[in-house]
Amino acid sequence: MQVAVVRRLRYWGLRALFILAILGPGFITANVDNDAGGIYTYASTGAQFGYSILWTIIPVAIALTFAQEIAARMGVVTGKGLSELIREYFGIRITFFIIAGIVLCNLFDVISEFAGVSTSMQLFSVSKFIAVPIAAAVVWGLVVFGDYKKLEKIFVFLSFLYIAYIITAFVAKPDWLEVGRYVVRLPKWRELKNADYLYASAGIIGATIAPWQQFYLQASVAEKGSGKNELKYTQADAIVGSLFSVLIAGFIIVACAATLFLHGQYKVSDAADAAQSLKPLAGDYAFITFAVGLLNASLFAACILPLSTAYTVCEALGFESGLNKKFKEAPTFYWLYTSLIVAGAVLILFPIFNPIKVAIFSQVLNGVLLPVVLVFVLLLVGKSELMGKYANSRLYQTVAWIITIAISAIVIGMLVTQWL
Repeated sequence: MQVAVVRRLRYWGLRALFILAILGPGFITANVDNDAGGIYTYASTGAQFGYSILWTIIPVAIALTFAQEIAARMGVVTGKGLSELIREYFGIRITFFIIAGIVLCNLFDVISEFAGVSTSMQLFSVSKFIAVPIAAAVVWGLVVFGDYKKLEKIFVFLSFLYIAYIITAFVAKPDWLEVGRYVVRLPKWRELKNADYLYASAGIIGATIAPWQQFYLQASVAEKGSGKNELKYTQADAIVGSLFSVLIAGFIIVACAATLFLHGQYKVSDAADAAQSLKPLAGDYAFITFAVGLLNASLFAACILPLSTAYTVCEALGFESGLNKKFKEAPTFYWLYTSLIVAGAVLILFPIFNPIKVAIFSQVLNGVLLPVVLVFVLLLVGKSELMGKYANSRLYQTVAWIITIAISAIVIGMLVTQWL
């Protein structure tokens, strides 16, 4: 009996090590979108609507998994980034408008990340004039002077630090049977007619699935140089990352629903406010884990989002790019990365925009741009002359189009209800 238990433990231990070994760009990309803006979105929806918003977790998980798997597969098969393929197949004019939208989205997102650094450190009485410059220097130096393999390991490690939010949810002591019931419960019609509820649902989609993810994941997979014989591992990486990312989002919603919503604290001004509000309701440990998670998420995203922008622009315009190249070998790539870091940090130290309004605007802009990007992704992955036998099957393509149309409908519905 004892021998059988040991063998079983060894078997699952080896399986766990194997999964850890294949984690890379897909796991990183999916989890980095749980950034300061994302955490604010999940926390505020949990505080405002409680468990009733949890139904979004399953469709979002399905949509993110489809999108990430396709991006990873295209990166392996073509060896090219998404913006390069869009330029080749649809022309420079369309490419220009798409990358202009990506750059604008990502700039506002980078500002939000440094706002997250600032507010999370202020929870521990550290001035933003100390925290933000140090964070900017660390983020810049890590990417500019690191090599790809080491950076990938660091980023995977940072992804696992999101476990802090799982701990926070358990410390909040929710009714797990009630949580499970709401996860599988379909939303009621009266809820969907509520403009604020629909806006929150669209916000969760925008916070979990962002257009920059498709560009970054495909570019980083292509740079990694994985062969077609490794495709199944790259796909597994993307799928595991997607599911883990959505799981973390769900736990953040649960933590705030079980505390803030149940105690009538329906309004959260930012992610740091959520952490501060948890303190008297769930104790110091919940406050600390939530605050540390926010700092990690902000630093993590501040590394990746400027990288995504640099990859997207350089691939579209034909400049050298990649973390395997030195600064002098890819100056445009690194200068663009540097400019975004500097701009994000400076605009938080000396703000000319309201950081909360910037975060909300970036989420809305991401939500509007996402269906456009997904349409081009599906047009490309369906081309047999590009993807060969790895092109989407008719069934897979049909399901992917249905998901894209559903996301578009929710975004359009959200925009209409906000304007009416």
